[in-house]
Amino acid sequence: MIDYKHIITIEPGKWGGNPCIRGMRISVNDILTWLASGMTIKDILEDFDELTDQDIYAVLSYTADREDKIYQIGI
Repeated sequence: MIDYKHIITIEPGKWGGNPCIRGMRISVNDILTWLASGMTIKDILEDFDELTDQDIYAVLSYTADREDKIYQIGI
């Protein structure tokens, strides 16, 4: 699992406090939505040249970690 802590940022005054990629206005939810709609990592990287493949993998690691934490506390 990739260490996402320096890639996924949460800033209360930016983008509604939602987790974003490196302080940009691209959220974790944006990436997940694009992947769920059928875009490939290559497609996303071609459309958003400011992103890296590590950013995409960080989103997946962050999401997996969050799901694991939610499961552990029983929510």
